[in-house]
Amino acid sequence: MTTYSPPPAGDVARDVDSVLEEISRRVLWTSTAIVHHANRVRPNPSGLKVGGHQASCASMVSIMTELWFSQLRSGDRVSVKPHAAPNLHAINYLLGELDADHLPRLREFGGLQSYPSRTKDPDTVDYSTGSVGIGATAPIWGAMARRYVTTAFGSAGTGRQYSLVGDAELDEGAVWEAILDPSVPELGEIVWIVDLNRQSLDRVVPNIAAGRLEAMFAAAGWQVITVKWGHLLDELFARPGGDALRTRITDMPNPEYQRLLRCRDDEIRSRLPGDGPDAEQIASLLAGLDDATLHAAIRNLGGHDLGALRAAFAGIDDTRPTVILAYTIKGYGLPTQGHPQNHSTLLTEEQFAGLAEELGEDPAHPWHRFDAGSPAGELCAATAARLARDPVPAPVDLDVPTDLTRIPTAVSTTQAALGRTLLDLTREAPDVARRVITVSPDVTSSTNLAGWLNKVGVWSPTERRDWFDDDRETIMHWRERPTGQHMELGIAETNLVGLIGELGATWSRWGQPLLPIGVLYDPFVERALEPWSFGIYAGGQSILVGTPAGVSLAPEGGAHQSIKTPSIGLEQPGCVSYEPAFALDVEWTLLDCLAHMGKPGGRSAYLRLSTRPVEQKLAAAPTDPAARERRRRQVVAGAYALRRAADPAVTIVAVGAMVTDALAAADRLAQMDIECDVVVITSPGLVFEALQSRRGRGAAPTWILDQVFPADRATPMVTVLDGHPHTLSFVPTINRVESIALGVTTFGQSGSLDEVYRLHGIDEDSIIRAALDLMD
Repeated sequence: MTTYSPPPAGDVARDVDSVLEEISRRVLWTSTAIVHHANRVRPNPSGLKVGGHQASCASMVSIMTELWFSQLRSGDRVSVKPHAAPNLHAINYLLGELDADHLPRLREFGGLQSYPSRTKDPDTVDYSTGSVGIGATAPIWGAMARRYVTTAFGSAGTGRQYSLVGDAELDEGAVWEAILDPSVPELGEIVWIVDLNRQSLDRVVPNIAAGRLEAMFAAAGWQVITVKWGHLLDELFARPGGDALRTRITDMPNPEYQRLLRCRDDEIRSRLPGDGPDAEQIASLLAGLDDATLHAAIRNLGGHDLGALRAAFAGIDDTRPTVILAYTIKGYGLPTQGHPQNHSTLLTEEQFAGLAEELGEDPAHPWHRFDAGSPAGELCAATAARLARDPVPAPVDLDVPTDLTRIPTAVSTTQAALGRTLLDLTREAPDVARRVITVSPDVTSSTNLAGWLNKVGVWSPTERRDWFDDDRETIMHWRERPTGQHMELGIAETNLVGLIGELGATWSRWGQPLLPIGVLYDPFVERALEPWSFGIYAGGQSILVGTPAGVSLAPEGGAHQSIKTPSIGLEQPGCVSYEPAFALDVEWTLLDCLAHMGKPGGRSAYLRLSTRPVEQKLAAAPTDPAARERRRRQVVAGAYALRRAADPAVTIVAVGAMVTDALAAADRLAQMDIECDVVVITSPGLVFEALQSRRGRGAAPTWILDQVFPADRATPMVTVLDGHPHTLSFVPTINRVESIALGVTTFGQSGSLDEVYRLHGIDEDSIIRAALDLMD
């Protein structure tokens, strides 16, 4: 761990710092005014709180000023902590990238977003943030994505990946899952700057344990730089009694220090010496200071000292990740600084007017840039020129095939079909396959990706020898190199979805689309859902494969039997979900999902697969090319009729692994002279969208309803799936028929497949009984 203090400043450094201080004051004013206008000036007929975080912005002003106006280069990327979004907009405004008419529109419909958003804000935002921990870690995965694109396609450039992180954000487990991943210590372009203001939303944190944070980062292989004191405190520490003052400030509890920030100068003189053995030395040192110096000194932390910050940046070791722990004061420079509840506190009109007077600003005309010929204006212009980026080229157009012409005939699983389809893709469309990246949290072999991995290799920042390459009994060959197309992470689902989100955003950053596929156990999809959803919101297009799914994983017991994931896929914005029944369904849906990625207006996908062996001849795949293509289109549109009866009395609608039981139940009902249609739904979400569109509540195509659920074949309906039954509860409303919904609503049990299906009432007998009940 290295602690940096500001270097001695010559005249040139002082001149630069005076200009930067002027810019930092303008950033403070503009960001504060952005929040003030949204809450105090703009009409608010609803009376609902608009919100904003003036204090959280203020603590980051010096850090962001030094970073943008001294350190950043055009190839660098920055993830800004969510509550500092107004700072980012203020800087972009001063750089000429954001027009003034956007500044009064924070949190307004169509205006500046509450938190930085790549897809919704009008100015440059490198990473969407707002979900605690996810924005902080995104640059790690962005670094991996850029390295891969550069290695494979040679067009992503270089640069540091910065994260501006609030110290309370380090409470989030996802942060440490990312820091501890074995690949991260090799990513020297990663730089985190922690805003160590030692306050959370509700209070002053009693024990921030900065030393423990330093040790944890260092143990993970990171360079640790601590920026604790500014130049004024360093000067005082060098005077007689200075060592005692340093010890006193360092050892005092954080709440005691924060309370000093709220004291009058005479109270500081009486409180700061304390009652220890060195109190007299400290009091003597303070007696030699005028009130202004004392007032400034107690607030002179390293995170607000441009020289100290510059020295820290100069000390970055680019061979490993770096974290800069910058001590700051929440609300620095505002009347609310150091207040225990200042997190969401807004300045009053009087306080805002006082701040304007202090900074030389006009509250009635808050938005203005520096004069072009002024030193600050010239530095803003030079910074804008330095940070200018070339336009992102249009994404490379990928010709993804729709059908690989495979005709599966054996007994197989949908999970195994995933690996086979990827291998087929390498032969039939190698240019497309070259852009597929699979990511797995240590479940590659158990999810049938071994063949794919052996074919394409494992990604690593550097090439590593496979010591088992000559072992004939080793099935998986772990050949690690920078061009490998499989990325293996530790057992941390949030890391997996964070990585596929950034891999899925390369088309929008460098015009080079990647097609990331994350594979994990379906029961853990819920654990990964929130960061994956946020990645979709941020523009990442990826495929999440959950396998094995449902209570069909019978012997594993209730802990590994997913119930809610079908409805998750149905409800997730920006995503289409599929649960294929047969291997051919997997191929068609996977190819269609790949074709919708890596482009403007693209989408993500969730595939729910099973380890249940299924006789593939049951798919009755048409052999005629035109009929096969018709079936393929129906599969990717969400549903198809697998069996049509001459005069159906009931319709059985099944999803995924339950199709086998649906067909068997239909055969037995036929023996009772009860004819059944059997319909397979591959995507409940797409069928629901079609239904909504038919009712005038969307723009999705509706033809699939006419082909699969024609009104003249409407009969009572049994729906069945290996998941919660409400997922299909809308299907009977297509033609308004009587129905019974079968599915899983309780935690499972270990047992055989028949026993577990019987327990949940989704077995063959349960389907038959439901059909007979409808007949009555």
